Amino acid sequence: MPERAPIRTAVPVALLAAGLLLTGCGTAATGDPAAPPATAPATASATGEPSKSPDTAVGAAPAAGSLGGAGTACALPVSFSLAKDWRPKAVRDPENPEFAELTRQGPATVRCEVDAKPAGNIGFLRVWTAPKGAARATLEGFVKAEKGSTGAVYKETKAGALPAVEVVYSVHSELLDETKEERAFAVESAKGTVIVHLGGLDSEEHKEMRPAYELARTSLKPL
Repeated sequence: MPERAPIRTAVPVALLAAGLLLTGCGTAATGDPAAPPATAPATASATGEPSKSPDTAVGAAPAAGSLGGAGTACALPVSFSLAKDWRPKAVRDPENPEFAELTRQGPATVRCEVDAKPAGNIGFLRVWTAPKGAARATLEGFVKAEKGSTGAVYKETKAGALPAVEVVYSVHSELLDETKEERAFAVESAKGTVIVHLGGLDSEEHKEMRPAYELARTSLKPL
């Protein structure tokens, strides 16, 4: 892996290992879409702020496991493949109102988080679910609920064989006092809308984790 900037060594280890505390779940979201169909135009967020175009050249990581199906770490309405050394864990008691600040973001509730630290990165791939509804509207509500989110750009795409909506946007990290990139995609399932979100400590970590996100997106299947 390329050498990290010195700022990373100053981040408290306990905080980096704190799972949901890393992105402030319930008040944060992520997303930058992968390659959409060439005919699908991007639409900017209501803020009217500029946002960089998503990098369409990133390929998917090789599959080394799966998530969502019977016998996996998290019971989900969908399944998808996991990259090597990414470790999934179900979120405990996500419906508990006492934890709503960490487990809710707009219309969605977090169900599972896949930790990238064993693979050498600081960040998580998280799966959220919401009641049945249009994927675009649900994803917009998710992004708007994140404090400091700006420049969101949405695109129609595919997640496996399913129609999906992706978003890429920026959010200001108070921890590092810098703006970082995040992305997510949403699909409609028989059990509600599913959002898969990729954050990261900063934009560099986010970029390095993109292949694992692309693997999840391209391998997704309904259950």
